[in-house]
Amino acid sequence: MRLMYSIAWWLALPLVLLRLLMRGRKEPGYRQHVAERLGCYGKVPLMSSAQVLWVHAVSVGETRAAQPLIEALLAHFPRHVVLLTHMTPTGRATGRALFEHESRVVQSYLPYDTGWMVARFLRRFQPQLCVLMETEVWPNVMRQCKRHDVPVALVNARLSERSLKKALRLPSLFVEAARAMTVVAAQTESDAARIRQLGAPCVQVTGSIKFDIVPPDAMLVRGAQLRRRFGPRPVLVCANTRDGEETLILDALTALTIPDVLLLIVPRHPQRFDSVAQQIRTRGLSLMRRSESGEEAVPADVQVFLGDSMGEMFAYYAAADVACVCGSFLPLGGHNLIEACAVGKPVLIGPYTFNFADAADNAIAEGAALRMPDATAMMAQAARLLMHQDVREEMGENACRFARQHGGATSRTMDLLVPLVRASSGRAV
Repeated sequence: MRLMYSIAWWLALPLVLLRLLMRGRKEPGYRQHVAERLGCYGKVPLMSSAQVLWVHAVSVGETRAAQPLIEALLAHFPRHVVLLTHMTPTGRATGRALFEHESRVVQSYLPYDTGWMVARFLRRFQPQLCVLMETEVWPNVMRQCKRHDVPVALVNARLSERSLKKALRLPSLFVEAARAMTVVAAQTESDAARIRQLGAPCVQVTGSIKFDIVPPDAMLVRGAQLRRRFGPRPVLVCANTRDGEETLILDALTALTIPDVLLLIVPRHPQRFDSVAQQIRTRGLSLMRRSESGEEAVPADVQVFLGDSMGEMFAYYAAADVACVCGSFLPLGGHNLIEACAVGKPVLIGPYTFNFADAADNAIAEGAALRMPDATAMMAQAARLLMHQDVREEMGENACRFARQHGGATSRTMDLLVPLVRASSGRAV
């Protein structure tokens, strides 16, 4: 099965490269650093003598989640370099923004999952540890790490029931990959139980590292600046919207009975910024875009402000009164609500949060969030919250408390990783 899997990768490679070129029309980042995806790393600025800790974070969400762990690794191992790999240009851009002033973080793409490319990657960088974020388990990556004696840690790990069933259909690929893991740091007991079913040998529950993300002071300052530009009017942010959700949100906008409310929409994927702007204009709504607005005040007649920028999510949350975390009004699994809670905002979510089930359920139980059945109900609830400051403040306080009390996952995860690095280096580090 593994041989068939590898052959399938080689056969599909021309189509995969063609897809990169096609996607590069809308998102030029897909046409950059293509050689790295094929296992060629001559231009990656890494000294051959550097001791490398490798962290793989596929895209934006995983890269943000990795930040506290990478900072902890850098602090604990001052002689090491962190190699941060991605699969998407947005993930790479997020990593660059987070660590632009940290010379010991080097970025590249992970090669496609063929044995030859992964082996070339491992020979080039010789990492002492492989840290995979959340769900990124690739059969040939696991096999090659085992062959090259690179310990593998799957951290902040989550596995839904749906993903477990898919993995069990191909046990010779994914069960074998799970057994090659050295250690797994799972977010919840449910995640741990499902990962154990795949045969992972050492699974411990450490919690979600996302609770350890601290809103950067610079983003809070930027949020305050945005808020001054918005003026005293009430602001609802709909963050991480996905394709199809903007239609639902804009259709439901009439449910907002507050006449001067400002709707702040932040699409999840930058290649959709222009199409979302077109949707808004087609409906006859007055629009201002973050990328075009400079630092001028937002006029009172602007109904929608489009957050078409990268790396400013904390600022958008800080500038709003109520936060709706999207990806949850269609069966997409939802997105991280912890960032909104960390800045003390009342949170609204939709019915589909299976990717963050425990965090969503706990936030609701602790009075930090409310689950709405659809976008129309969400807008109606947002109107009620925007009109009642005391309720907003109570939910905001609950949100801050919720974000704080579930912290500590980074420290617990480091307790698992430090011995692996020491054992791999062959001496105390």
